Amino acid sequence: MLNPLIKLSNKVFAGDIEMKATRDGFGEGLLLAGEHNKNVVALTADLSESTRIEPFANKFPERFFEVGVAEQNLATIAAGLGVSGKIPFIASYATFSPGRNWEQIRTTISYNDSNVKIVGAHAGISVGPDGATHQAVEDIATMRVMANMKVFAPCDSIEAKKATLAAAKIWGPVYLRVGREKTHVFTTEKTPFVPGKAEVLWETTNGRGKAQVVIIGCGQLLYNALIAARDLEKEKIGVIVLNSHTIKPLDEKKIIELARKTGAVVTVEEHQVSGGLGGAVAEVLAKHVPTPMEFVGMQDVFGESGSSGELIKKYGMDVPDIIRAVRKVIKRKR
Repeated sequence: MLNPLIKLSNKVFAGDIEMKATRDGFGEGLLLAGEHNKNVVALTADLSESTRIEPFANKFPERFFEVGVAEQNLATIAAGLGVSGKIPFIASYATFSPGRNWEQIRTTISYNDSNVKIVGAHAGISVGPDGATHQAVEDIATMRVMANMKVFAPCDSIEAKKATLAAAKIWGPVYLRVGREKTHVFTTEKTPFVPGKAEVLWETTNGRGKAQVVIIGCGQLLYNALIAARDLEKEKIGVIVLNSHTIKPLDEKKIIELARKTGAVVTVEEHQVSGGLGGAVAEVLAKHVPTPMEFVGMQDVFGESGSSGELIKKYGMDVPDIIRAVRKVIKRKR
């Protein structure tokens, strides 16, 4: 059942659940952060509308910087602002930033612990028709290995807004991953968001008082994990669904606790299974509590053009794929 303490939407499983892109939540959060703190500034590389920086630019034109199609300049300019008392948010498509400008982010931002917030928009395969060149499915991996960097992957637009506001208050570099397509809004303004703290969204038992597996997810696919958990409940398969919106620093304590409790783990992410959330979870479990795992995500392949739904299904990240992974990992338990 849904965790009542988390205060999710009362329309989680309804046909008329609200749909909204996480990039829109970022735009709303940035505007609020700018209203709360005059040191918040925004920069983009010719993508102010697509990344949803435009409302901030319109309200605070003196705090907005358009650098043109020059993502390396974008990062380097922001690095200087970040060590000069400003709180710069830089936004582009994730394939370009942090894709194209990774070295500048590493050397000028992270190495100097500059107070820059990097927003990777249009992340994941769900960007759809733009095709493989514009589908960032490696960005979590490349950013989480960087010293001083924090990594957020919010599950819906409301959580994206909260993550943006939180990033503005955290000192140091933060990577915020958001998407283009409208996705299910299943959290509420009352749902807790604390950086570094994973939240249990769902927990059922197998009829004998025990959950058999924990599904750890991030981003929009967390909604698919909830649907899978609901369907598995009908088969008396006990599932816990954990929202790991913060991939770095990972909530190691909660992950270890639930791995010990269930004895099986499935990770779900719109990203390569190597190096992303699944890799981060596996590193923790290997060190503290070796546990059977299955990984739902991109399986060492590039994407292609197609609708978001078509691609999620083709590349094995839909509800039936999560259910298969759960059944498989349960069979592997000793």
